Amino acid sequence: MSLYNNQLGNPLFKFVRNMILILLLLLFALATLFPIYFMIISSFGDPVEAGAVSYSIWPGKFTLDSYRFFFAFSEHSYRWLWNSLIVATVIMVSNVIFATAAGYSFAKVRFRGSKFLFGMLLVAMMIPYQVTQVPLYILIVNIFDIPNTYSALILPSLVTVYNIFLAKQFMSSIPNEIIESAKVEGCSQLQILTRIIMPLSKTVMAVMAILTFMDAWNTFFWPFLVTNTMEMQTIQVGLKNFRFANTTYFSPMMAGATISAVPMFILFFSLQKYFLEGVTVGAVKG
Repeated sequence: MSLYNNQLGNPLFKFVRNMILILLLLLFALATLFPIYFMIISSFGDPVEAGAVSYSIWPGKFTLDSYRFFFAFSEHSYRWLWNSLIVATVIMVSNVIFATAAGYSFAKVRFRGSKFLFGMLLVAMMIPYQVTQVPLYILIVNIFDIPNTYSALILPSLVTVYNIFLAKQFMSSIPNEIIESAKVEGCSQLQILTRIIMPLSKTVMAVMAILTFMDAWNTFFWPFLVTNTMEMQTIQVGLKNFRFANTTYFSPMMAGATISAVPMFILFFSLQKYFLEGVTVGAVKG
């Protein structure tokens, strides 16, 4: 044991261990970033069919023809981006508002059946996303009869159980004395929520906004199910139009994928501190 401890304290051993860890982290980073790199590099290739594409890690030339082809391919290319922006923004705002209100209710407002209701929400969160798609589709298409509309794209995601759970866990750490003092001053529950809870919960609200926008922007399966015209498709669904029965326009598709990823890059690098806080924000003991 003493020999092992001496080896741990050896500067050479520490240096070798650190170098191995750095090398492993670099390899992991390269493996993670390579798909993004390949997508961007491929988007600067010629807009030819997939069979004629010359796949390489470093292409021989850079051209913007694939980006021009993407926007010239269909009159709906700009509409796809606009649809994604509308859907993702509305879902983000609604989730922040409703999840914050629901989280405050479960964390600080005592009412009969609150624990049972919150437990049912947690059970619902454990159901796989794919299982709920068939009943949701029947509800939207056959009962409400609103397919191929913004309502069909937005309504199922107005508020998610995960965001309610996130808000509830965060707000449970807010001292009850603050709320009791506000009640003594004559504040209503709505005033407490808007004037006290929300300003104190900016961190969790920002995290919810970022994660919800990313999820709504990148989702493919649900918009693919409920849209049947190119005009109402989001950017993620619109990219499938570059794939045909016998071929695929690979570089223009990668150009569209790169354009669709730009908002995510901007969001991450401008608000990355909230991503780091979001790793632990849900770990507050309730």
